Amino acid sequence: MYKNLINGEWVDGVRSSRNINPSDTRDVVGEYAQADASQARSAVDAAQAAFGAWSQSTPQQRFDVLDAAGNEIIARKAELGNLLAREEGKTLPEAIGEVGRAGAIFKFFAGEALRQAGDLLASVRPGVRVEVTREPIGVVGLITPWNFPIAIPAWKLAPALAFGNTVVLKPADLVPGSAWALADILHRAGLPKGVFNLVMGRGAEVGTVLLEDPRVAGISFTGSVATGQKVAAACLARMAKFQLEMGGKNPFVVLDDADLGVAVNCAINSGFFSTGQRCTASSRVIVTDGIYERFMAAMVERTNALKVDDARLAGTDIGPVVDEKQLAQDLEYIAIAQAEGATLAAGGRAQSHSSQGAPGYYLTPALFTDTTPGMRINREEVFGPVISVQRAKNYDEALALANDTPFGLASGIATTSLKHATHYKQHAQAGMVMVNLPTAGVDYHVPFGGRKGSSYGPREQGRHAAEFYTTVKTAYTQA
Repeated sequence: MYKNLINGEWVDGVRSSRNINPSDTRDVVGEYAQADASQARSAVDAAQAAFGAWSQSTPQQRFDVLDAAGNEIIARKAELGNLLAREEGKTLPEAIGEVGRAGAIFKFFAGEALRQAGDLLASVRPGVRVEVTREPIGVVGLITPWNFPIAIPAWKLAPALAFGNTVVLKPADLVPGSAWALADILHRAGLPKGVFNLVMGRGAEVGTVLLEDPRVAGISFTGSVATGQKVAAACLARMAKFQLEMGGKNPFVVLDDADLGVAVNCAINSGFFSTGQRCTASSRVIVTDGIYERFMAAMVERTNALKVDDARLAGTDIGPVVDEKQLAQDLEYIAIAQAEGATLAAGGRAQSHSSQGAPGYYLTPALFTDTTPGMRINREEVFGPVISVQRAKNYDEALALANDTPFGLASGIATTSLKHATHYKQHAQAGMVMVNLPTAGVDYHVPFGGRKGSSYGPREQGRHAAEFYTTVKTAYTQA
């Protein structure tokens, strides 16, 4: 039984939940405690009590804790990557890479604890000096999704702690294992009791407490659009700070002058890897006439060659869908696309077992052609290994199609034209733009986030994380 961490103690829940391996549903990763609203309030109590001392702790103290955590995560990346692949379904190389990124994030923000910045200015009034500094906002509630079970908690936790906040983390119910391992590492790294609290449980109980408790100064949320809107409404009602990362329907444009191999690799990686379960995945590929036939022939060949199997087996390209509910949603969208007139050019079939005979939630990657902008497959986020292809006459039409979405997280283009690459970077309506690179895959030291329906509030990661986790103070002194 893996317990919750509240006020520096491992605490039983009111019930427990089984963590199931989607590659082999007979395999139970572990039993994880489930907290109720009362325990969530206890976690907020602890975080509130710990805030005064932690907010006044030295930068060196915060550096030491975060750097130690980062070092342990990196040293154990093979072990923790195996856990991540087992509970979430990412292939083992992807899972190990995600763990390594989490460790790097902690080490980066350990440095940020020391790299403090402010301004000392002369006032417009004689004899007056002005100081502009940043201070932590207080108790922060973090609500994280299942698709990046260690990286996303890391990129919220590390800056929150580095800047002197205290934290209550509610991870996704589907993937408690990676969050628990992270909590265990931080607990042993020397955090004072109450500074970090892990509360696993249902959103309707634990999440509601975080949204409604007036002592929680800010909420950082990553998840669905519908839930994000509820988070926003709850925070606005009590004027709490909030940060939202939500859905995406990201385009990847392929122009006539693109390197075919680069374009295909980018599209396959962006749309299908991590089983398409990435908010930055390019599920819409827009291809101009001159390269369309060659590109589609190569895409069909590559898609059919992808190996769908147990996430931890060597040679697996795509692991299972995370659970039965997500698989059903993927299959529903595949059926909707066909009913609306799209052509299924490859894949799109459920597989009940791995190559070893283990029962799991497998889906061959689906590639659709003959799609139009108004189809639901081009408007709504599927969150699975499903790519829809649209045809465009030229660059201008391709750009218009790329921007024709209520979302704006990531946008990509394959081209050898400096003119078109430059124009696309300036005019793509997205928070992140990639040229000749997959849209999924971003660095940990630069800002992450989107626009339109994808994001709200300050950016995550990099130095921009300070915008959410701190507040600015201006102080005047008469000499």
